Amino acid sequence: MANRTAFVTGSARGIGRSCALALAGAGARVACADLDVTGLEETAKLIREGGGEAYVIRIDISSHESIKEVFAKTAKEFGRIDILVNNAGITKDGLAMRMTKENWDAVIGINLTGSFLCAQQVMPGMLKERWGRIINIASVVGQSGNPGQANYVSSKAGVIGLTKGLAQELGSRTITVNAVAPGFIETAMTAALPEEVRKAMLSRIPLQRMGTPEDIAAAVRFLASDDAAYISGQVLGVNGGMYM
Repeated sequence: MANRTAFVTGSARGIGRSCALALAGAGARVACADLDVTGLEETAKLIREGGGEAYVIRIDISSHESIKEVFAKTAKEFGRIDILVNNAGITKDGLAMRMTKENWDAVIGINLTGSFLCAQQVMPGMLKERWGRIINIASVVGQSGNPGQANYVSSKAGVIGLTKGLAQELGSRTITVNAVAPGFIETAMTAALPEEVRKAMLSRIPLQRMGTPEDIAAAVRFLASDDAAYISGQVLGVNGGMYM
């Protein structure tokens, strides 16, 4: 990935940070984007300590104006964006019967609309270069469903549909569009779950362990590489076998 520029949203921590580190380790320059600048600085520091090139970019995925401004500035500085990882996402869980429209709109707005708007910004440059990789982070629940997450499930199912639609539109210009669908991943949030809840989750996973952010990053790195040149419109499930 030498001489390639990657843009990773939600890269201040967790899966996004691991994706940024993995792409940098493969030789890409990485634009690390998030609202949390402090977290981004730590991600960039880790990349630079590993000999990579990183840039910190504050972005608000809920704002179309912020997205347009940030991508225009990044493209001006780097010349082009070759790899986009749409990782930024939020949850606002609750039973559908009681879910507010505000919580529905917020999750759809960032997880689905935000992914579309970011992809839209990189398309002109990728079309001009006749090369590109767009990798959307979906979720196993976008495939299987999950109670109490109607907004999140809908947003991630939408991301899968977006992936397939863009793959068909952009394929003739050697631009691949794929999704990675994580299962249950070890994060600060899942670490705080009661032991009985964790055991119940693990009982649904044939590999009998939670995934790690590095497991997801490895899939993203592969899909961004030349080794994945003939893969497009696919959903790569990284879930330990819990959904097949």
